[in-house]
Amino acid sequence: MEFTTTIKDMMMKIKTLVVIATLLSFNTFADESTDTEQTSAIQPVTTKIALNKADAEQLSTLKGIGVKKAQAIILYRQQMGEFQTLEDLLNVKGIGKKVLADNQAVLML
Repeated sequence: MEFTTTIKDMMMKIKTLVVIATLLSFNTFADESTDTEQTSAIQPVTTKIALNKADAEQLSTLKGIGVKKAQAIILYRQQMGEFQTLEDLLNVKGIGKKVLADNQAVLML
């Protein structure tokens, strides 16, 4: 009887350790993802993109701007001259108010 109780006690301790180890591993992964999310959310945008000077690669990093829209911005700039205001970006086909609003903080002339 005592032997059975000892085995039951050991099994219970093993189960408890497995649960604790599992919780700790989940907590570690959760901490890592939270740290990454917090870091990216906290990092300020230190580099602005000059609308009148940026190349297609730089422009395509903007939210809602892919390679084709970046090329359209450059083509517009070549044909019409430099942008006088950020709102002039709305004259480029495919660029709407939402795209401008989403990127206004990182754009400059």
